[in-house]
Amino acid sequence: MTSGIAEEFAAHRPRMFGLAYRLLGSAEEAEDAVQDAYLRWSSADRAVIDHPGAWLARVVTNLCLNRITSARAQRERYVGPWLPEPVFTQDGSLGPMESAEQRDAVSTALLVLLERLTPTERAVYVLREAFGYGHRDIAGVLGLSEANCRQLYRRAVQRVATPEARFTPAAEQQRELVESFVAAAREGDLAGLEKLLAEDVTWWSDGGGKVTAARRPLVGRETVMRFLTGGAQRFQGGLDFAVAEVNGAPALVAYAAEQLIAVVSFTLREGVIAQVRVVVNPDKLIFAGRQFAAIAPGA
Repeated sequence: MTSGIAEEFAAHRPRMFGLAYRLLGSAEEAEDAVQDAYLRWSSADRAVIDHPGAWLARVVTNLCLNRITSARAQRERYVGPWLPEPVFTQDGSLGPMESAEQRDAVSTALLVLLERLTPTERAVYVLREAFGYGHRDIAGVLGLSEANCRQLYRRAVQRVATPEARFTPAAEQQRELVESFVAAAREGDLAGLEKLLAEDVTWWSDGGGKVTAARRPLVGRETVMRFLTGGAQRFQGGLDFAVAEVNGAPALVAYAAEQLIAVVSFTLREGVIAQVRVVVNPDKLIFAGRQFAAIAPGA
């Protein structure tokens, strides 16, 4: 009986992990939430669970809502910009990525924007946008009225709307631009890097006080280039670079001796890079580091 319970849960686990990650922006915390959900699942009365997927979605969502409040309190004390933990997605860790909508729903840029929402708004938005739940089903998950869920969804959509959403490039163009950035970084070609940046580019670095990183966003091509020029040797020395799919989009990964050192995500606009988000906090690379160990060159 125990093995049957575990096997049934395993069939739902990827979807539940994807839900938890979108709600929390942390792969490590998402794994903890899914494990807590399994403990409740394994001890639940099977006779009252008509639809296991819906039951688990409700449990995971509520576990995450409880975690969001404490997580945000910790982020108020966070050193420098806070960015979500990166996740390699070519292995299906966050669910299918066949459509632009599915990719956008897990993009680093959107996860940052979701921080603007209240926990309940975020839950409604994620369930609706990423998992296609109807408002009636969302109401059942959250214990709210259908009308309230509709209102929360409208409010969430308005709060995460950005002009950049109108300029989502084709997948091939995204990869070409990121590969150009990687080539320039690998060669230390600062002039080449400069050509790839929008005039109003913004650069965020998440070191969490654990490693050296800019503690404020850098705004403007000239400012970013001064930063890159000043750290060119550190940025290049001893590191290898590659392109990989992270959070549904091409990203730069920097590594040394097959150990993940940094993940760089991009927001593109009209053929140039408008936003750069760099995660170098080693604590935030634990989950992605385990993934990278399986796909790294020579693995």
